[in-house]
Amino acid sequence: MLRELCQKKTRLSDQDIEQLEKLAEQLPRIANLVKADVFIDCPIDDPDALLVVAEAKPRGAKAISNYQGSVVGELAVRINEPAALRTMETGVATRDLKALTQENKKVKQNVEPIKNELGKVIGVLIMERDITADIKKNKQMEILTETTEQLSDLLSLDESEDVIANYINDAIIIFNSQGYAKYANTVAKKLYSDLGYKDQIEGMHFNNLTLGQKQFRELAIDVNSTESFEVSLSDMILKVNYSMMYGKDNVAGLVMLIKDITEVKKKEKKLVLKSVALEEIHHRVKNNLQMIASLLRLQARRVDNQEGRQALIVSINRILSIAVTHDILSQNEINEVYIKSILNKIIENTAAYFLNEHKNIDIKLLGDNFIIDSEKATSIALVVNELLQNALKHAFRDQKNGLIKVKIYHGNNYSNISIIDNGIGFDIQKIKKNRLGFKIVKTIVADKLDGHLDLESSQQGTKIVFDFKNGI
Repeated sequence: MLRELCQKKTRLSDQDIEQLEKLAEQLPRIANLVKADVFIDCPIDDPDALLVVAEAKPRGAKAISNYQGSVVGELAVRINEPAALRTMETGVATRDLKALTQENKKVKQNVEPIKNELGKVIGVLIMERDITADIKKNKQMEILTETTEQLSDLLSLDESEDVIANYINDAIIIFNSQGYAKYANTVAKKLYSDLGYKDQIEGMHFNNLTLGQKQFRELAIDVNSTESFEVSLSDMILKVNYSMMYGKDNVAGLVMLIKDITEVKKKEKKLVLKSVALEEIHHRVKNNLQMIASLLRLQARRVDNQEGRQALIVSINRILSIAVTHDILSQNEINEVYIKSILNKIIENTAAYFLNEHKNIDIKLLGDNFIIDSEKATSIALVVNELLQNALKHAFRDQKNGLIKVKIYHGNNYSNISIIDNGIGFDIQKIKKNRLGFKIVKTIVADKLDGHLDLESSQQGTKIVFDFKNGI
């Protein structure tokens, strides 16, 4: 069929067609290995279309094909399958590009160029996965993403080779229907040699090579049987995938794919250790800050001067606003935190120290919630703490009831926080620019948050807005 189509509708040479025929023999194995529909498309005189000359569907109940019938002999047009045409024209592989099949199903395509001995692109190998369903949850699709990067090597097959396994960088062993290894690539041979095997892998039974619990008979009985697991052997951590191959009526064999993920796991372990260490650091910083605040609180009780005592209380609250950030971060596994988690604690602490029990002042936190890093969280906590303290101390001097709104807005590049009260207001021109609290706020907003501060006030209340640059 392939030869007939190519001779009739393409300008490929007999040698090119013969190369495609050899590759087409491997399509069922590729389809079963990656659990995806696989095609060979060839160029025709129409520059905006390719001809489908071969196809293979994955076998087994868990394998999912996107096609009801055959599409061999049909055209893949540019408007529906841009990845195929792009790779055909450029000779460059294409990854995860959306396409529309001949049966109007939405898929993503991975496309590899097929080149002849002269380096000319004579066709493309296409692997498709459905994106209309949640196929990503299927573990077998992991093999597609893991092996597609290596399939370009497959397309320069030496005539003496007749299996795809030798062109994949992971260890792979192919077993026949009786469970005996009929092929092992060089990576697999080295792996088993490192594990202490002295004999040749070819000819050995699956039961002597398996790295899992199930025997060959158990896997062969269940036509849906697939295995994917991790195992620690020697000083290696391996990810193993078993995938059954099926003929028309029975089991044709089994493919065992083994990926060495030792380095990946080591890096993951390092990240976990760093995360634990960071968590412990935040915990200790929080404890130290709380201890300092406690000492200052004891000192404040011994100060007779009201102004001095008030200054100590303000300092205590500033320290606690920093401690709040470290307290929340010490409970997380990452160095990030939701902004509302921080501000809720700031409002709670500030209200505890500065809210007059004889007045009915309500503080509401409104707006967006998003993640910020620890440094930005500490700076924002200090600014909001200062502004809340100021509002509670001065805005409701002659009022028994009042409302303070803390509003968060998450923008594309910059976000902002507004502190709005309905207090008595003040004359902005008479504000003391050299006051410590005001200087702290301006410095942090400009230097730490890369933002700006805006201030509005009237007899109806005060609104202070500061913004900060997004980014973690």
